[in-house]
Amino acid sequence: MTFRPKYITFDCYGTLTYFPMHQVAYDLYEGQLPPERMHVFLKDFADYRFDEVMGDWKPYEQVLNSALKRACKRHGLAFKDEHARTVYDAVPTWGPHADVPHALTRVGKKIPLVILSNAMNEQIHHNVAKLQAPFHKIYTAQDAGAYKPRLRAFEYMLDQLGCAPEDVLHVSANPRYDIFPAQNLGIVNKVFVNRGHEPRPNDAWSFAEIRDINGLPGLVGL
Repeated sequence: MTFRPKYITFDCYGTLTYFPMHQVAYDLYEGQLPPERMHVFLKDFADYRFDEVMGDWKPYEQVLNSALKRACKRHGLAFKDEHARTVYDAVPTWGPHADVPHALTRVGKKIPLVILSNAMNEQIHHNVAKLQAPFHKIYTAQDAGAYKPRLRAFEYMLDQLGCAPEDVLHVSANPRYDIFPAQNLGIVNKVFVNRGHEPRPNDAWSFAEIRDINGLPGLVGL
């Protein structure tokens, strides 16, 4: 695959920014569940977050609050609002995966870089600054009024950029939030960053695969 897009669009958290939300939740409830149950609790917290973003947009703090409350209820843990706030407040402190700054800067000198993130505007710019790369535009679920994987989020980004789905290359480490809906919207050129924390997409979906962002320049002929 060698494709020179008008824009390269990215998921941020997990793809570019290290995303240890599971560790923050683990630290809050450490010792309250056996290890095997704790693993299920953390997975449920992630699945409830996915479920919470499928409806109408609401602030991400509410998404985390509801998802954590549901996971605690399922596992018999005492939920406190301040626990959810602790998770939310941790998000803007996270920095990039080690492979990101140099490779992104290299690509960004030739092709405009864009972020589409399930984020709040008050959070995302702290994380993007730590990426140390030149971004053309940053769009959030708050801007779009919808979270990924809803197609409305992607449509908002394409409308703002004034381009068609076939004009972009979308890059993500998360199939269900990004690769699958991008495919459904007609974004033919996609890159799955296989960081090992999400199942690999089915080969029936068209995508290139790289281990980290160091593999991106070669895909666009740089």
